[in-house]
Amino acid sequence: MKKVVLALSGGVDSAIAAHLLQKQGYQVYGLNLLTWGDDNQRDHVQEIADNLGFPVEFLDIRKEFKAQVIQPFIDAYQDGLTPSPCVSCNRQIKWSAILQKADQIGADYVATGHYARLEIAKNGFSQIWKAADPAKDQSYMLCFLTQQMLKRTVLPLGGYTKPQIRQIAAELGLAVSNRPDSQDLCFLACTDYRDFLRQHSEQPPLSGPIYHTDGRLLGQHEGLAYYTIGQRRGLPSATEALYVIEKRKSDNSLIVGFLRDLGSDTFVVDQVNWISGQSFHEPMQFDVKIRYKALPVEVTIKPQADGRILVTSSKLLRDITPGQIAAFYLGDQLLGGGVIVDAIL
Repeated sequence: MKKVVLALSGGVDSAIAAHLLQKQGYQVYGLNLLTWGDDNQRDHVQEIADNLGFPVEFLDIRKEFKAQVIQPFIDAYQDGLTPSPCVSCNRQIKWSAILQKADQIGADYVATGHYARLEIAKNGFSQIWKAADPAKDQSYMLCFLTQQMLKRTVLPLGGYTKPQIRQIAAELGLAVSNRPDSQDLCFLACTDYRDFLRQHSEQPPLSGPIYHTDGRLLGQHEGLAYYTIGQRRGLPSATEALYVIEKRKSDNSLIVGFLRDLGSDTFVVDQVNWISGQSFHEPMQFDVKIRYKALPVEVTIKPQADGRILVTSSKLLRDITPGQIAAFYLGDQLLGGGVIVDAIL
């Protein structure tokens, strides 16, 4: 029987992922990762494993999570960026942990409860495709995964909708069937990221000037970390609504303007991961999502000599945010992604 290590969070998705894997003939071994805070989900996770009849191990990786996810999250905000930690966490923490455990117990495969589909191309390469449920598709979150990881990965939920998953859980009599979805940033625990930064940053963000795009000084900001591109909240009053246009680290200034001042059609992406493992060297036309919930937009990518990619959009994009992830698609196929480092205004 094929053995698979499943990342078991205690939510309905990973619970039904376990059930579907069992139906497909896999011997499931659950691995619950304690990444942050207290171990208050242990009994709940154990109940799911007991009800479905498979073993579960609890692994405390809070030290690694703090070093590889939390500290880079804080550092990025202090550098004037708006990070997307979940994408990096999947590669550096989640897949790393379940693959290591798979090697330890002799399992051939690993699995998660992500909504995305995996297919094998004619050349034998693993491909990631959008989930059957557009409202729940999580392929964007997997854009940093590699062929080495994907060739051992199973994603059992990709062909299902969320209501179908909840219905299966209800039919199985699992208490988790009506449990609310978890937050994308698990360590925030429904708190505002600004409060998290105030509590955990060793050096609080420095206040600085707020300038209008025309050069006028409008006031003082509380710290660049507390603002993001396109934000309206917390800005000075004006005849029209003001938006954050730029976070300028060079002089610690916040640049604001009107809605018509916001946006660009060109930006630069660094730290690019192509899922095939093969880079592009000529201009290509793809679709891009610049945030998890953003709609895809047609773009032309131009690889640069330094490994970065110059991206030109077919339309003005208002929320190009340094630090966020740009994920590239060809139709429904996820090709890869990288970190937005600059919008060319």
